[in-house]
Amino acid sequence: MHRAAGFGVLGGWPFARSRLQNAAWGRLRTVSILRPKHRSTEAPKHRPYRTRRHIARPATRGPNPRRATICRLPADRPRAGHQGTSYHCPARARASGTADPMTQTRPSRSRASGAPARAPRQSALHLVPDSLGFALDGAAQAVDAVTRGAALPAALAAVHATLPANARAASRGAIQDIAYRAMRRRGTADWLIAQLVAKAPPAHVHALLVCAFALLVDDDEHAAYAPFTVVDQAVTAIGARRECSFAKGLVNAVLRRFLRERAVWLERLQSDRRARWNYEPWWIDAVERAWPDAWPRILASGDAPGPLTLRVNARRMTADAYLDVLRAERIDAEKVGRHAIRLASALPVERIPGFADGIVSVQDAGAQLAAEWLGARDGMRVLDACAAPGGKTGHILELAHAEVVALESDPARAPRIGENLARLSLAADVRVGDAGDPSQWHDGRAFDRVLADVPCSASGIVRRHPDIRWLRRAADIPALVAEQRRILSALWPLVKPGGELLYATCSIFPEEGELQARWFGDACQDAVRLDAPGQLLPQGATGGAPAAGGSDEPGRHVDHDGFFYARFQKR
Repeated sequence: MHRAAGFGVLGGWPFARSRLQNAAWGRLRTVSILRPKHRSTEAPKHRPYRTRRHIARPATRGPNPRRATICRLPADRPRAGHQGTSYHCPARARASGTADPMTQTRPSRSRASGAPARAPRQSALHLVPDSLGFALDGAAQAVDAVTRGAALPAALAAVHATLPANARAASRGAIQDIAYRAMRRRGTADWLIAQLVAKAPPAHVHALLVCAFALLVDDDEHAAYAPFTVVDQAVTAIGARRECSFAKGLVNAVLRRFLRERAVWLERLQSDRRARWNYEPWWIDAVERAWPDAWPRILASGDAPGPLTLRVNARRMTADAYLDVLRAERIDAEKVGRHAIRLASALPVERIPGFADGIVSVQDAGAQLAAEWLGARDGMRVLDACAAPGGKTGHILELAHAEVVALESDPARAPRIGENLARLSLAADVRVGDAGDPSQWHDGRAFDRVLADVPCSASGIVRRHPDIRWLRRAADIPALVAEQRRILSALWPLVKPGGELLYATCSIFPEEGELQARWFGDACQDAVRLDAPGQLLPQGATGGAPAAGGSDEPGRHVDHDGFFYARFQKR
């Protein structure tokens, strides 16, 4: 029997046919083929995944009846003897001049205004909706969309919209879980693909390999699936797409080689900062400069999901009373703030007692500090600038019977404020307008309190939004700093004498935190800086200004996201 050749150095394409038989498939490309040592007159059992380049199809052979199952080259390209050097997948062909998805720089975009994800290209799939292969295929579509610049939530929404009617909620959850894992392991996966594959594969194949590697790089005790199950289902998933089925052998070979040599590859990738830390190099350098003692812990905190923390509605129940409710339901939880309860294990919101009735909301412990430090009291007039989706607005109203104006610049996101407040049986004056241009929305009445939760890099919440680290660019930071200053300069005149403004960001970069607060204090001579938490680093990492307040407030020992708070009073 014909013996299949091995793989080339750093990855090659497996084959198991003689030269004459391979020539019959000359329409497909190959990277490298090792000549077999022995010939055989028996018919080989396996189809070739690639054929040798520059060998024309024999004129004596008729059309192959199985050709319909193979990815064809376009009609306008040479069918044999072509001189191409890259793989071609018709369904994922890149536009002329587009950079490789592994190296291209994505455009800057905020979470609110990111470009909508393009609907995934449909293909003849024959995957069981409840299978891992089905989830891998859906996650790969989302990862590919993020590579092209879409935010991950939008990409997942586009994928979910195309799923068959018989896809269950568990399948959707598996797609989301794998996609988020892939974003947290993107640097490692990209590096492994570059090392193990001789030429950059088509976009969908690359994205599927990223998802597969994201499931394989973790230790066995943290692995979500058995390693060889991942390999088998990844091969099944890529084979189910006719336009990319030629890559079944590649996917199988690359993943199995990694499993055989796993320890070696994981040791080698430690020398590559992007592969080791799973951030773009500029991001790693910025965090290291800002926090020389804590930067490894800060970066590592983004590679694990954040805890599920609840905010108890103070108008309805105390945090201690709600803990009793959870104990009665045998749900393990602990109090981590004045109104904050952290669940030991995440639950769907429909299974959280009291969520539908507005007794609790989902909000990070660090984010809950905003309303507490704003200090609104009954009868005050309060502005929540940049309010969507309304979490902080709801918390303000839970703590005080105040007149709240909730401002949002994005008309598409503004309705979410009212929806969230309705669940809490609360109401606010929701307005659409630019916080940096009060002439669009301000009625001339000053405010006792202003919460300026301004647009920022979102660098403090990457564990909840891991795609941010790949979408953000270094050039975005100066642009965001300028936008923050524009908004602060416009909002300060709206504060009453004796009133207060709370500046807030979910960033860990000093340019958006302490340096920005110092600039504001110098620029506004009538501003007096008051006590505030300052910089909160994610997951309890130490650093920044000392936190103030009672012992029951979230401190640096509490597992929270990264935030910055600065408070100013007008003379």
